Amino acid sequence: MTRQPFFFPAFLIGIAAIPLILGLVPRNRTYGFRTSKTLPDDGVWYRSNRFGGWALIFSSVIYLMVAKICPALKPRDANFSLWLLHLGAFVLPLIASVILTLRYARNL
Repeated sequence: MTRQPFFFPAFLIGIAAIPLILGLVPRNRTYGFRTSKTLPDDGVWYRSNRFGGWALIFSSVIYLMVAKICPALKPRDANFSLWLLHLGAFVLPLIASVILTLRYARNL
């Protein structure tokens, strides 16, 4: 499983989301979902980051499930369409989670 093309980025994103879910990250300009609506208000900051953390975990799990079901072949047997599947399974859920979190924060 660790030999899949996007395993480590998906794993690291999932790990980085845990403090957001647990509310351990205070407002800052470096780590978390930072918008003009989340930065001035602690309540919006923590709710948005909790939602965003779960969305990031979910996007990481989607990629890890695809990697488990359709493992990438060894580099010498590289299949471009399989690599594109892995890329899409990593990037699309990640983009969707960021968009959903920004919409969630905007509606608070």
